[in-house]
Amino acid sequence: MKTLHVIAHSPFGDERLASCLRLLGAEDALLLCGDAVYALRSGSEPHGHLQAAGLAQRLFALDEDVQARAVGNDLAKAVDYAGFVELSLQYDKVNSWL
Repeated sequence: MKTLHVIAHSPFGDERLASCLRLLGAEDALLLCGDAVYALRSGSEPHGHLQAAGLAQRLFALDEDVQARAVGNDLAKAVDYAGFVELSLQYDKVNSWL
């Protein structure tokens, strides 16, 4: 079952991102929003983990949050809120990491 995983918490405060990356299936995708977009900060440990995960076309970031936090984004495909809705319809299940 293809799952869209959604993380909104900073990768520097807990292990949600690391746990999610360990559990991602081959067809799963990851959407970063809120403070989770800090994982896209180049040179950071979470950025390295995202690179190593080899998510290619399966890593997304909510553009509004990337811009609000002035985080560079060389890994994730930026999506707006309409894109977020589209993503949620493309996957069998949406798992929010609360």
